[in-house]
Amino acid sequence: MRKWMRDRIRRKKTQPASESTGRIGQPKDPAAAGALQPAYDLSQDEQAAAQAEKPPRELQRPPRDAQRAPREFPRSPNVQMETQPESPTQPPASPAEATGQPPGPQKARAPRGVVVLTIGLPGSGKTTWFKRRGVTPLSSDLLRNILFDDITEQRYQGLVFSTLRSLLRARLIARMPWNYVDATNLSPRERRQWIRMARSMGYEVHAVFFDVPLEVCLERNRRRERVVPEDIMQRMAAKLRPPTFEEGFSKVIVVRVKGTS
Repeated sequence: MRKWMRDRIRRKKTQPASESTGRIGQPKDPAAAGALQPAYDLSQDEQAAAQAEKPPRELQRPPRDAQRAPREFPRSPNVQMETQPESPTQPPASPAEATGQPPGPQKARAPRGVVVLTIGLPGSGKTTWFKRRGVTPLSSDLLRNILFDDITEQRYQGLVFSTLRSLLRARLIARMPWNYVDATNLSPRERRQWIRMARSMGYEVHAVFFDVPLEVCLERNRRRERVVPEDIMQRMAAKLRPPTFEEGFSKVIVVRVKGTS
């Protein structure tokens, strides 16, 4: 009896380790073991049955490095397609080549209104031109009369024209469509501030150039209530320069007297 017990204990020690299920010979990690392979060769019928169980080739998962089909996007103006260059050092393509469509035309913004500058000597007919059209312009003479009660006051030219520019700016802020400035504006330097102000606020600038001979202006000046000395008229005529489109004018109107055109 004792010998039988000793043999049984000896056999139990020599058996392989098993899991908690108690199944003898099962490995602890089933994943570590390979798939069970039969120790015998399959017959032709069995091989055909195993091959039929495999999914078709087109249903099999493609390899990772396989090229994916391009994703389709809905046609919409908010979707823009761009083609990347093959090399980072390659110069950028034109808009038509990159997007597949030519660039759209840029729409010019419509101006808010117009600023009209008169250019001419005293006696050239600027005030008469406005009266015939029923226009009340921003005038340096009118402003002198308002500020100093004297249309001939010439001591505060800087104050007069800074106030005149402030009045024009107020009209542009109020988006008045037509704005007229009655002044001599003889040189491009004197016209520059008016043009910059108007264009910066979205307005076109037109010029009305009174191309009147100095002799005609002197003759008219002698008949005026407020006479400008002839030496000053001569200096003003030397400063007079015709307007050009390079200054920023979008339209130029030339006014001449009969017989001089």
